[in-house]
Amino acid sequence: MNNKIFLVLGCLLVSSVSFAGAEDDPLLFKLMIDKLEWRAADGPDPWVWDADAWIGTDLNKLWLKSEGEYADGATEAAYGEVFYSRAIAPFWDLQAGWRHDFEPARDRDWFAVGFKGLAPYWLEVDATLYAGGNGTVAGRLDAEYEFLFTQRLILSPELEANFYGNEDPARGIGSGISDLELGLRLRYEIRREFAPYIGINWEKKFGGTADFAREEGESTSDLQFVVGVRAWF
Repeated sequence: MNNKIFLVLGCLLVSSVSFAGAEDDPLLFKLMIDKLEWRAADGPDPWVWDADAWIGTDLNKLWLKSEGEYADGATEAAYGEVFYSRAIAPFWDLQAGWRHDFEPARDRDWFAVGFKGLAPYWLEVDATLYAGGNGTVAGRLDAEYEFLFTQRLILSPELEANFYGNEDPARGIGSGISDLELGLRLRYEIRREFAPYIGINWEKKFGGTADFAREEGESTSDLQFVVGVRAWF
């Protein structure tokens, strides 16, 4: 099934690039490491990454995304995504593809569809809906804004929220709003392509997810100090 998904997405991208090439729309590539950071947490201090890459034209792109957390000698949670992305309006893309979760409990595959772009006042938004096996559904919302103190010193508030339509005890996930993450990071762009940063990050679990955490003796809320780098190529 996974091979078929990659084949379909690849064919869509190749056909769209071939069409765009006839209109002198160049093929472009970008790798963005949005976060590579260490967090001082309530418990083992994790290393966290959030990165994506795309290749394509202004109209059509193939996106690869990855995010995860490594702590205490093991991967706590990680996932990878592959999307076909199509520009549908100025600053907005419609994306559809596949997500694979890599977790200690068990792997899981999802079909994914969502929107990515700039909302009014230059708010970056990435909203995705997921459909898994046995009627399982989930959703995720990411939002980020940038305050420019100078051309190099930038403060970035961020929000991430997840919800699930079904309870998943194996992963310690309850139905409804599962968790919320709020971050505030101050970065200094030594070069446009490279910026170290410091900040704080607050995580909160809700509902059944919080109940599962308490049963495992884990905290349901955590305020973390973070240090990391942001880079793109």
